[in-house]
Amino acid sequence: MVLLLQNQNSGDVVKTSLRKWFQALFSSCVQAGILPASDLVGYRKHPVYIRGSRHVPLPREALIDAMETLFECLKKEENAAVRAILGHYIFVYIHPYMDGNGRIGRFLMNAMFASGGYPWTVIRMKNREPYMQALETAGVDADIEPFVRFIRQEMQGE
Repeated sequence: MVLLLQNQNSGDVVKTSLRKWFQALFSSCVQAGILPASDLVGYRKHPVYIRGSRHVPLPREALIDAMETLFECLKKEENAAVRAILGHYIFVYIHPYMDGNGRIGRFLMNAMFASGGYPWTVIRMKNREPYMQALETAGVDADIEPFVRFIRQEMQGE
């Protein structure tokens, strides 16, 4: 995380570090037998569906191109808040892993916030339902405004 605060392009850092971050966050799940080790090797190889959502993540054949596009967007976006919110949303929309996309998406969001000097933002469990609804509205109805408002409220601790 320190790399993001040393004047490096945060999009480049995400591209080179995402796999390491994912493995670090979920290796204990493999050790506990919750996830197969193959889930930590790369992007998912099978279709995945999000329980309770109308959004169907991209097919596996589209993942590499979609992730490369995300990395390029993060690299070119100068505003850290835009990088954070859109980066999180686009990442979970793509849904590149079999499990843990929301958790790594929130980590990615905070890495992008940190790159701009913003405080770490925690999505509180009591706000899980409005968080999921805001993501659903963004992904299915193509309206990201409720998600932006939700993240802003969480940043303020409301």
